[in-house]
Amino acid sequence: MVTCLLEHDGKILILKRSNQVGTYRGLWGGVAGYVEEFEDPYDTALKELREEAGVDLADVELVRKGTPLEFSDTYEGKQYNWIVYPFLFHLQSKELVHTDWEHEEYRWVHPSEVKRLDTVPGLDEVVKELLGSTDIL
Repeated sequence: MVTCLLEHDGKILILKRSNQVGTYRGLWGGVAGYVEEFEDPYDTALKELREEAGVDLADVELVRKGTPLEFSDTYEGKQYNWIVYPFLFHLQSKELVHTDWEHEEYRWVHPSEVKRLDTVPGLDEVVKELLGSTDIL
């Protein structure tokens, strides 16, 4: 799975998962999606940015590709073992963001605010991996 953080003016985009998605409904996360078999995680990241945030390659600049993170979680009684490929992109303009059905809301927050939100598992680790310290941006 990939998790992408979009950064603009020192803030990152977080999205609230809708009730129409299969897991982690109502929780805040980054732009995320499953890496298909034989698909490069970077290509997945670009695909998910287009689908979930409405932004194209021309709208973003890759800032950092993080080290993959592994963790396990239980959601609604089912065990999940995740390998997350984190990416940080700089977005040229906040106005370019247009979310799809997978999210019901989005916010631009300072990275230090993430730990105070009800997020998908591992989002704080993704932020730390990509930004080093939550006070960088």
